[in-house]
Amino acid sequence: MQLRLLPLAILSIAMPAATIQKSNFGKTPEGAPVALYTLTNGKGMEARIITYGGAIVSLKTPDRTGAMGDVVLGYDNIAGYTKGKAFFGALVGRYANRIAKGQFSIDGTTYNVPTNDGTNTLHGGLRGFDKRVWTARELPGGALELTYVSKDGEEGYPGTLTATVIYTLTDDNRLRIHYAATTDKPTVVNLTNHSYFNLKGDGDILGHLVTLNADRYTPVDAGLIPTGELRAVEGTPFDFRRPRTPGERIGQADEQLKLGKGYDHNWILNRTGVAAGVLSLAARVEENGVSGRVMEIYTDQPAIQFYTGNFLDGTERGKGGKVYNLHAAFCFETQHYPDSPNHPAFPSTILRPGQKYDTTTEFRFSAK
Repeated sequence: MQLRLLPLAILSIAMPAATIQKSNFGKTPEGAPVALYTLTNGKGMEARIITYGGAIVSLKTPDRTGAMGDVVLGYDNIAGYTKGKAFFGALVGRYANRIAKGQFSIDGTTYNVPTNDGTNTLHGGLRGFDKRVWTARELPGGALELTYVSKDGEEGYPGTLTATVIYTLTDDNRLRIHYAATTDKPTVVNLTNHSYFNLKGDGDILGHLVTLNADRYTPVDAGLIPTGELRAVEGTPFDFRRPRTPGERIGQADEQLKLGKGYDHNWILNRTGVAAGVLSLAARVEENGVSGRVMEIYTDQPAIQFYTGNFLDGTERGKGGKVYNLHAAFCFETQHYPDSPNHPAFPSTILRPGQKYDTTTEFRFSAK
């Protein structure tokens, strides 16, 4: 695990200038109140975040005419989030992505966590961080801090983990997500945000232009668990080093595309020569139709999961009753590699007492 404090110089760039408002979003089935926080910057960009799962409910960004439009999938009410299984907009953990057979070892001790994706564990387990109510605190400048304390043994994970996530909306249309965590016992940690994006706001995303700053990716087996190979993207449908649309090659007779039912893989970011803690460009997406919206993702993480909504099948009804069909959105989840606890050659995701998990991702929005 890359453990570091983010350089002060990075934090000083594009400081927040947002207003923040709090309102009620309902209660969980157990009766816990859920709050909605609306962050708005000086240009009118708006992020709405709830304390249940720390989910981004909506994200309104300008198109090429300056008109604001919501670019993420989500639900209108708390019932959608408590019942939903798609992780719309949520903070996922304690371990984002998959752990093979729900099992891993630390220092010779084997731990078992609930399986919820066939025989594997996905995004933390049966009740991960996306199904928890986080404690909110408003910060100066309009940033939102969310904290969740995951007790020792919760979902089978060792150690009491204190996780803190800060959402910051800057005046130059960046949504910054800063993650931090500490533990009192050795444990595994891999946190990310699971927003589903559609820069058009509607329809499918197969025509979006995608660029990924990655020469390699991690092929998977039938359970979408990495095989351990670090495969070159050269000459494969996974080469997005130059702008390509997912729709160009998603239907090709490629074994990996068949296993993922499309793109649902981990790309290893090109960070050679980039210092730890420094953000670098991971991905860029352009919508060259009516909206002209552009989203760039900067991170200090070693990898990113690109997912093209392959399991959306029209059964999920979102905001305004909208039906979310196949490929209605894409996800870019900055992360460590999937199943890292079971691959000693992968960058470590073990966090020990006295260490601090500390990582930042920015989603930067503009329009052409």
